[in-house]
Formats: sequence, structure tokens, C-alpha cells
Amino acid sequence: MSDITATPVAGFAIRKAVAEDVSLILRFIRELAEYEQLLDEVKADEAQLARTLFGEHPTAEVLIGEYRNEPAGFALFFHNYSTFLAKPGLYLEDLYIRRELRGLGLGKAMLAHLASIAVARDCGRFEWSGLDWNRQAIDFYRKLGAEPMDEWTVQRVTGHALHKLAEKARVG
Repeated sequence: MSDITATPVAGFAIRKAVAEDVSLILRFIRELAEYEQLLDEVKADEAQLARTLFGEHPTAEVLIGEYRNEPAGFALFFHNYSTFLAKPGLYLEDLYIRRELRGLGLGKAMLAHLASIAVARDCGRFEWSGLDWNRQAIDFYRKLGAEPMDEWTVQRVTGHALHKLAEKARVG
């Protein structure tokens, strides 16, 4: 992937994030969390992001979207794996476009760019989760050809429950 990729949207380009973008990434994470009414759940800080995204063993990748040379949004993604397909998948953890720039096609351009990465990396699927209450986003995803996984429910273990479950792995 080259450093900066033009998109079909005039004035909009996508680039791979670098370590110097950590404060911008955190700002976008907080803006997204505020929009999703989950700001109180953000525990990330710049040091953690620098370590996990740009350290010795990065666990995810980030793209920055720039509209007219100004930061417009970001996408954070990583690989998962499909045993049924015996192929990697691309999982989009977060996609965020600044409120005042929505409706210009930037989100669609970011998703198309991510799909092109998935195809180039021979991924068998490209997935993400959306909030049930966000009808506008769900309608947008349907227009792109995304299908809901109605028979699947996301399961999550976090915080105290995660540590409690991990303790069960200890012998003795």
C-alpha cells in the first residue's frame, strides 16, 4: 500500500497512519465514542496506542482519511481467520468520519479502500459490527452490500470477568 492513495471523492485521500498520528487517532477514538454515547468506556491513552499500534508487535493497522489535506476520519482494522474458508479475514474495529464531513462519500471511500486491501491480501471476508440503534449506519451498510449476521450474537468477556475466567486456567 503506497503512502497516500487517492479516492474517487475529489479532495479525499487515504494514508497509512504513522506513530506521529497517535494523538490524532486518540482524538478520533474519543469523538467516535462520544457519538456512540460510550465516552466513559474509553480507557486508551497515547502510550498504549503507540505500543499496540506502532510498537514491536503491532496488533492492528490504522488508516487516516484526509479531506482537502485535513484529517477527516480514521479506520482501525486487523486480521482474523476463517477456519471454514481457511483464509484470513479483515475485521474493521472502528470507522469514523468527522460529523461535519459526513454525507460526502468519505465513509464509502474508506470502506471501498479497506475492501481493496482485503482482496489484495486474499482475505475471504471483510466484517465489522454496528450498533443496533444506528439505523443510518445500518442502511448505509445495506446499500454497500453488507449482510447482517442475524444468527450470530457477539460475545464479549472484559474487565473483571476476563480476569476471573483467566484464573480458571491456573493449575492448583
